[in-house]
Amino acid sequence: MIGRLPLDEQLSALQAALSRNDVLVEVLHRTAAMRLPSWYLTAGCLFQTVWNVVTDQPPTAGIKDYDVFYFDDGDLSWEAEDAVIRAGLDAFGDLPAQVEIRNEARVHLWYEQKFGVPCAPHTSTESAIDCFAATTCCLGVRLEPDGRWRVYAPHGLADVFNLVVRPNPVLAPRKVYETKAARWKEQWPALAVLDWPGAV
Repeated sequence: MIGRLPLDEQLSALQAALSRNDVLVEVLHRTAAMRLPSWYLTAGCLFQTVWNVVTDQPPTAGIKDYDVFYFDDGDLSWEAEDAVIRAGLDAFGDLPAQVEIRNEARVHLWYEQKFGVPCAPHTSTESAIDCFAATTCCLGVRLEPDGRWRVYAPHGLADVFNLVVRPNPVLAPRKVYETKAARWKEQWPALAVLDWPGAV
C-alpha cells in the first residue's frame, strides 16, 4: 500500500499519479506562468485524481473543477481579485475543465455569509489549505520556477492513497463535510468516510 511507504516514496507516487491527469498538469504549467504570489493548485482535483488512479478510473473522472489559491494581502479589493480571475479565464479558457482562482487573503470577507460561521483572516495560502472540511482536502501542489513540484500536505498523504475521508473540524461546519463526503462516496464507493466528531 502506497500510504505505508516512506514519505519520499509517497511523494514520488503522488507526482506519478497526478501526472496521469493531463488537464491537471496543464493547469499547473499555466498557473506557474501567471506568477501569482504563493499559489497552489489545491483540493479536489488533487486527491480525486489519486482516487481515480487507485480505483482504476479515468484520471479526470468526477472532478468538478480545479482550484487555484493565491495570497495577496496588499490589495483586498474585489476589483484586484477579479482582475486575476479574468486573467485566468484567458489562461485556461480552452481547457475542458473549470478553473477557479481565489485570493485567500480575502476569504474572511465573504466566508461567514456563505457558510454561516466566521473566518479569521488567513495569514498565508497554507493556512487557508489547513482549513478545508476534510484532512484529505488539505493538499496543495505548485511548480517552482526551476520545475520542481512543491507539495504542501499538513496531514500527510496516507489517507489520500488509502481512500480515507477524515473530518477536519477547525472551520468548516459539519454539514459542509457531510455533504461533500456523500457526493464523493457516490463517485468513489470504496471510500471510507469517517464520522464528524460527536456525530451519532
